[in-house]
Amino acid sequence: MKNVRLGRSDLQVTPICLGTMTFGEQVAEGDAFAIMDRAVERGINFLDTAEMYSVPTRAETFGATEAIMGRWLAARPGLRNRLVIASKVAGPSRGMDWVRDGKGMTPDDIRHSCESSLKRLQTDVIDLYQIHWPERHVPAFGSAYYDPARETSATPIHAQLEALSALVKAGKLRHIGLSNETPYGVHEFVRLAEQHGLARVVSIQNPYCLVNRAYDNGTDETCHRLGVSLLAYSPLGFGLLTGKYDASGFDGPDAPKGARISGYESVRKQRWGRPASLDGARRYNALAREHGLTPARMALAFCYTNWRVASTIIGVTTRAQLDECLDAWGTTLTPELLAAIDAIRLELRDPAQ
Repeated sequence: MKNVRLGRSDLQVTPICLGTMTFGEQVAEGDAFAIMDRAVERGINFLDTAEMYSVPTRAETFGATEAIMGRWLAARPGLRNRLVIASKVAGPSRGMDWVRDGKGMTPDDIRHSCESSLKRLQTDVIDLYQIHWPERHVPAFGSAYYDPARETSATPIHAQLEALSALVKAGKLRHIGLSNETPYGVHEFVRLAEQHGLARVVSIQNPYCLVNRAYDNGTDETCHRLGVSLLAYSPLGFGLLTGKYDASGFDGPDAPKGARISGYESVRKQRWGRPASLDGARRYNALAREHGLTPARMALAFCYTNWRVASTIIGVTTRAQLDECLDAWGTTLTPELLAAIDAIRLELRDPAQ
């Protein structure tokens, strides 16, 4: 597993990144420590978190994941310099009034969030700091269409970029990135950076998996031409693409207990809990089995081998799940299987978009 460069930066990361959003909710601190230790033991140098984690979000667990990671780093002197730590500043509240009282994302908000994340992480610098979702209205998190009537933006992209660039200049951030972005947003951040000599985004963290390939609808070309790397999140579609929901769905007798979709009503109301998302996942999972692969291995290999993806963010709740995800590295998909995957997508499109 060779490291890859993010964008046009000097950041060298493993092509698999450990996502940590369940640490502090589904995953207790001791287990989180063990998972991170195992990831490092197996060669992973890239960890991703966010100020709003853990997930599903609650006021009581805001910042919990960063704090867990900070205590883990503090207990392992010398490890921090071997890792690339990514975090995120939350966009305007999406029903979370405990995040900045439900208000927007001003330059002062960005600075305050960065300082707070640094303290929780117990580090002097964050290697990659991402805007978790745009400050302006965009179709994301299950919404498919842009609606100008819903626009509430109060802080121009230029002002956001100036605030982030000042934090880079101050040595508190090494590089910046985007998340849940659109082609327009990527273009604007890059254009303004180049026009005004500001920090240039190196990455975009968007959903990318068999049941949600919306990134392929133009964002891929944008990022390829502008030199912005994709960090693919939810490669297993919140567990849909492991096959664990195939037999009983989300609430049947054999549905997994305590898993993200079956265990949390709030998640079942989201894009991953749609009947169409489950139906689509069942089609892909059956295809994997027909080709002698586990559903998870095929879904991960689809991301691991995709030219669009720089690093795939895996989310796990046990060391066994971590090992399964890492063991899938090196799996190749035949042209015939890739064609069959595309045929299903042509029929179903992106049910979990």
